[in-house]
Amino acid sequence: MRTSSALPTLASESGLNRYLSEIRRFPMLEPQEEYMLARRWKEHGDRIAAHRLVTSHLRLVAKIAMGYRGYGLPIAEVVSEGNVGLMQAVKRFEPEKGFRLATYAMWWIKAAIQEYILRSWSLVKMGTTANQKKLFFNLRKAKGQISAYEEGDLLPEHVSTIATKLGVPEQDVIDMNRRLGGDTSLNAPLRQDGEGEWQDWLVDGGPDQETTLVSQEEGSNRLVALREALDVLNDRERRIFEARRLREDPVTLEDLSGEFGVSRERVRQIEVRAFEKVQEAVKQGLARIENPHALDAVS
Repeated sequence: MRTSSALPTLASESGLNRYLSEIRRFPMLEPQEEYMLARRWKEHGDRIAAHRLVTSHLRLVAKIAMGYRGYGLPIAEVVSEGNVGLMQAVKRFEPEKGFRLATYAMWWIKAAIQEYILRSWSLVKMGTTANQKKLFFNLRKAKGQISAYEEGDLLPEHVSTIATKLGVPEQDVIDMNRRLGGDTSLNAPLRQDGEGEWQDWLVDGGPDQETTLVSQEEGSNRLVALREALDVLNDRERRIFEARRLREDPVTLEDLSGEFGVSRERVRQIEVRAFEKVQEAVKQGLARIENPHALDAVS
């Protein structure tokens, strides 16, 4: 989708106010208008329709991007990456599912921005496991909630509280807190007399290159398997699964029960069943991706 060339651009922090004024000129879409535009794009490849879908949601990207200003990266780049995520969402949006584009696009926008931050924030590559991502994007907020503003290592009770709250190991909290303290040059002197450098004491305790590549490939395979697994769900199951399991702020059972006209317990049952179906489909998908010749061998 080549709509980015026609979009307003944010060149630098100084142009932020002008950019925000520009994107406010694009009107918000009514539900029926959004549905028709999405149909025109999906069924006929109507680029004008796609452009209207994108521009009407640029304010959503800007709002989300502002939440990531604390990482010291150029806001122009953060917004740009968010716009890429928005265009990916428009490209894949299925209006027949019954929910608004903003609900669907939010995940793509955040994912694009977070991937950019993880790639760019530190000279040393950040970890990309689920726990490391959770800590990276939530540790500052968690520290603020318990008034843990001290410099250096966290107090043991603070580590325990944050680890419990985020559902991660305490050592991961300690390690990430040290990482978020900022990068230090490996050539920085150990003592004031200038003798010795940090790199003299550096021991590589991480995985070798082969292990890292395997880990990255496994993560990619799991993402592909998850996307394919969602196809096993019917429309209601998928809506509930995505709303409850894939959103950063899950939709409540009460809201979904009102949306579908069923009890909260019924929504919970559908959610559990959908999760089981996706879990099984992911296992089968991973087996197929990682060992594509297995079926041939059996036959």
